[in-house]
Amino acid sequence: MLSVCYSAVYLLCGMLIIRSLLPQKRLPIRLWLGCALGTLMMMWLPALMAFFVRFSVKGHLLALIPLLIITGLILFVCRKGPKPKGICAEDKRLILPMLLIALPLTVLGGYLQYTHCLNDIEGMLFCGQSTYGDLPLHLAIISSLRDAAFPADYSILPGELLTYPFLADSFSTSFMLFGMTLRQSVIIPGTFMMAMVFIGYILLVDRLAASRRSVLFLSVLFLFINGGLGFLYSIDTLGVSNGTANYNSLQAGTWLERLDTIMDGYYMTPANHAEQSYYNLRWSNIIVDMLVPQRTFLGGWCLLLPCIYLLWDAFTVKERQARQFVLLGIMAGGLPLVHTHSFLALGLMSAGWLVYDLLHRSETPFRKRLLLWALYGGIACLLAAPQLFGWTFRHTDGNSGFVYLQFNWVNNSGNMGLRDGYLWFWIKNIGLPAIFLILALFDRNAWRKKLACGAFVIFVVAEFIIFQPNEYDNNKLFYVWWALVTPIAADYAVDVFDRLKGLRSRSVLAVMVAICCFATGTLSIARECKSSYMMFSSHDVEAAEFIEKNTPQHATFMCWTDHINPVSSLAGRNIVCGPSLWLHWHGYDLMERQYDIIDFYADPVLNESILQKYDVDYIYISDHERNNTYVNENAIAEQHELIFESAWGGIRIYQVKSHD
Repeated sequence: MLSVCYSAVYLLCGMLIIRSLLPQKRLPIRLWLGCALGTLMMMWLPALMAFFVRFSVKGHLLALIPLLIITGLILFVCRKGPKPKGICAEDKRLILPMLLIALPLTVLGGYLQYTHCLNDIEGMLFCGQSTYGDLPLHLAIISSLRDAAFPADYSILPGELLTYPFLADSFSTSFMLFGMTLRQSVIIPGTFMMAMVFIGYILLVDRLAASRRSVLFLSVLFLFINGGLGFLYSIDTLGVSNGTANYNSLQAGTWLERLDTIMDGYYMTPANHAEQSYYNLRWSNIIVDMLVPQRTFLGGWCLLLPCIYLLWDAFTVKERQARQFVLLGIMAGGLPLVHTHSFLALGLMSAGWLVYDLLHRSETPFRKRLLLWALYGGIACLLAAPQLFGWTFRHTDGNSGFVYLQFNWVNNSGNMGLRDGYLWFWIKNIGLPAIFLILALFDRNAWRKKLACGAFVIFVVAEFIIFQPNEYDNNKLFYVWWALVTPIAADYAVDVFDRLKGLRSRSVLAVMVAICCFATGTLSIARECKSSYMMFSSHDVEAAEFIEKNTPQHATFMCWTDHINPVSSLAGRNIVCGPSLWLHWHGYDLMERQYDIIDFYADPVLNESILQKYDVDYIYISDHERNNTYVNENAIAEQHELIFESAWGGIRIYQVKSHD
């Protein structure tokens, strides 16, 4: 309850600030922008205070002081401004899409958050297919930031600065500090941010598409039920089995057996299929594979969509307001430590729209336009620079795995040549909406060209430059491009449908097109709703509860590097070395630490200095350690004190004797 009240203060202050700064905006827009601003302030202000008093309850309470000062100053300065707009006819027109799209998608998002994050079933904690890989990392960051001094280190790599964008996770830590459980602190803010994304995209498209309701509906479906034409593989030669569970799996079995494979297999859906080199299907469904498991992506989009709205609105209105450009600059400048890819995408689209704006006539004088763009860009860069140089670039400096040239994304993996024909790769992955988009760009339509000028800067850059060791992560740029161009594709599809008026088979044709557009995405979502995997056993939970109650908050444990680790994820304690599954892609060489762990478990007496090297307080032994390396348990038991043993002895924890 305290955490909800604390967050409500930020949301209220955000809405009051937007009400004062942008009173001319419609009520739903003000509420949405206010919630986004409040969320941004709740991510940032306690984090800034943590540089002085740790990321603690005390720090959070002190963070309310600058929050109230900022809010009070803006209310005072803008006290004589125009009266804010009330509810109008345009607002009422949005009720239907909110009820038919935003509400069901939020319910879906909340359900997936509930079932995919530490779902307790008979004492065991379960997750979903999409959260099996990334969830433990976010849990480790969330739980370890409690009472942490800033700048914080990786809890899974002590001594190394936490350069991963962490503010979306520390947002959940704030809820934890005020009494929520780890599970609740993920589900509740996660569902809230998903609602912000769904509602925000509807409001954004409503602004981009000039209030065309049919375009709005179709755009939202194109974005969130995305998947492409992969489903065609599963219905080809249905009566013959052409594959196995491990090879050509979409054509393994016949008829309904193929559906069973999709619904029960691990990443056997026809979007982002596990057999990547065989099918080359890489266009993940944005709800189940991005918003639910990737916390930074979710937090980034929660703030990115309002920034896009403010940007598009700022340079397309007749009377441009400096205060809107300032607000945009501040919100954009706060993005890098929330989600760096969102900040990069916003910068790229801004460059495209800047060029378009300066090259076309406007009621606003050229000099004023240039100054307003400079104001926005200058504020954003000024605020972003400390984050980029202090955190983001720290682990990319001198690492050739970051930022390199590669044409056509994952279709040209490792620059080894195109697997599919260039256009076919995009058409089969995105589906018919890609064809609508291509055809739309040939029409003489000023609105489409203006929108495309910002969007395609992102696309072109992401098509030629990879920005991290994992080439697949460029999808975080492509999805922003897709969010911007889906209104163009939807607008063209609606125009074609309108031109077919009088054709008796028009409705049948529309149904067939809808199946082609949404079958793959629907299968992906259905499979995710059904998926359930045990992540932590009851013994893991028992051990984590003991660690939580009986060891110091920032104690360091010696354990194996498996990514499913109750020590780091559930209890939030430091471990000597986390998994390469994450840290390799963050740019770290783990070889020395991994060998040290192996050496210590094999001969703890000879390698006792390793404990001092990493300032280890406790030694953790479970089946992960036993199965991945030789563990001399007798020697460890002779040298150190056993303080915990789970039922059946599967997990043991030893306290390291004094280093003195």
